[in-house]
Amino acid sequence: MLSVKNLHAYYGRAHILQGVSLEAKAGEVVALLGRNGAGKSTAMKAIMGLLPPAEGEVSFAGRRIERLAPYRIARLGLGYVPEERRIFTELTVLENLEVGRQMPRPGVPAWTETRLFALFPNLARLRERPGGLMSGGEQQMLTIARTLMGNPSCVLLDEPSEGLAPVVVEQMAHSIRALKAEGLSVLLSEQNLHFSRAVADRAYIIEKGQIRFGGSMAELAADASLREQYLSV
Repeated sequence: MLSVKNLHAYYGRAHILQGVSLEAKAGEVVALLGRNGAGKSTAMKAIMGLLPPAEGEVSFAGRRIERLAPYRIARLGLGYVPEERRIFTELTVLENLEVGRQMPRPGVPAWTETRLFALFPNLARLRERPGGLMSGGEQQMLTIARTLMGNPSCVLLDEPSEGLAPVVVEQMAHSIRALKAEGLSVLLSEQNLHFSRAVADRAYIIEKGQIRFGGSMAELAADASLREQYLSV
């Protein structure tokens, strides 16, 4: 579904991504793990076209996308949930969802407000509330729901559990597992190893813009020295 090969990206003269390669298969949840500043969010932005790669290939559903504009990538069915959330604070929950609406895609789950409120019950109770008057966890749910209104076949989630209360993190994990059950591919960037183990099939570890590990969550769980070297604070 998503394949990244030898991706390089810069911020000015700073060489942030240095040959990143990863993949996510259809119906698979993949975690991109690393400390702050390791390159996780930069990788997400480069895949989505928000930071044009200097070198490398990004393929989505069999099509090369590394030179496409972000809106064209989104129209192909690759959804992106940024770390900053970026909801429309003056619009209600329903209005935010309407902004994200796209036509249904063949072979991909079609999302409606009713289905999204079943996935995120908290939002159902807040449908007329402006986004700016919601908690951080509620805003995160709304951002994911708005992305799903585009009927993506793959979703990039940037730090979905960051700054959320434990009960909300558990709700977020349940929602990601539900997306997997729908057949969606999910690539999530995370620092929270416990959260990632609860939802992901496989993981990559990124450090200083390079992939240091790629394998199953079971392999990562069994390698304490690897976790200590690249994930401990």
